[in-house]
Amino acid sequence: MNRRSVDSIGNAGAANSPAAAPRAPLNAARRPDPVSEPPAVRWILTGVALLFLALFLVVPLVAVFYQALSKGLGFYLESLADPDALAAIKLTATTAAIAVPLNLGFGLAASWCIAKFEFRGKALLTTLIDLPFSVSPVISGLIYVLMFGAQGWFGPWLQAHNVQIIFAVPGIVLATIFVTFPFVARELIPLMQAQGNDEEEAAHVLGASGWQTFRRVTLPNVKWGLLYGVILCNARAMGEFGAVSVVSGHIRGQTDTMPLHVEILYNEYNFSAAFAVASVLALLALVTLALKLLAERHLSGELSDARDVPAHAGPPALPTAALPLDTSVSQQHPLKQGEL
Repeated sequence: MNRRSVDSIGNAGAANSPAAAPRAPLNAARRPDPVSEPPAVRWILTGVALLFLALFLVVPLVAVFYQALSKGLGFYLESLADPDALAAIKLTATTAAIAVPLNLGFGLAASWCIAKFEFRGKALLTTLIDLPFSVSPVISGLIYVLMFGAQGWFGPWLQAHNVQIIFAVPGIVLATIFVTFPFVARELIPLMQAQGNDEEEAAHVLGASGWQTFRRVTLPNVKWGLLYGVILCNARAMGEFGAVSVVSGHIRGQTDTMPLHVEILYNEYNFSAAFAVASVLALLALVTLALKLLAERHLSGELSDARDVPAHAGPPALPTAALPLDTSVSQQHPLKQGEL
């Protein structure tokens, strides 16, 4: 065998060896990323977005506080200490304190039912939860007037028993509950669906009851999504105007919430006092935004963790202290990882 044959065999072996890797073209690093935009386009889009936020968010927010303090801090505090303003703030807080816990209970029950079980009418229930998003708040308030007003379906019976719903606090609470009840459920349903049923099934096999499974497995896994939904629900409850305006009757000092009181003051050309009350709503919005960002960060982490769990991995191991184990059940059903 001559030297040329040996060199050809050696070159062929080197080419077929595992260590040999094809070299990338010299101009590969210079090729533009097909999913990116030129720097000029990115700067223009970012500038347009920031300009839009400044004009429609930052400037109005600054204007509210500027107008509220235009006559000095003393007038600002005096406007908030007005009896009608205090009554509006108290009614707004009372309405939110009633509506938010009720929507919290409904949202937990509806999301657990929709995400964890299969049953007839599941799609209909999901559609009904979205109903307040598709109905104008004014229309929802009018519905309650047609039902519980003096000329409504239940009006004569309510008058006979001296029960007043419309133009009173119960009507305001009912209207607020209607326009805010989708928020908690709509935040929890996708989170529970992404997490799946593996942990609940493992807890059931280990002997936990339905309530224990919900309280010690399901609820801790969705706590940040639950907080996120409660924050949004509370913000909408305190700032609702349309439905509350229809059912309240605008009785000053009795059935006026903060948004309605701001409208009354503005219509009376008492601009500084109107902006003073509006600044309280703006402060609540800022606090809500901070809590929303905190909950959103943890919620995105929970969703990413739920999506990263492979479907074939089986239920994760549960801590022994998390559930009261039923030894009789666990001894009869010795499970291995991935058998569920």
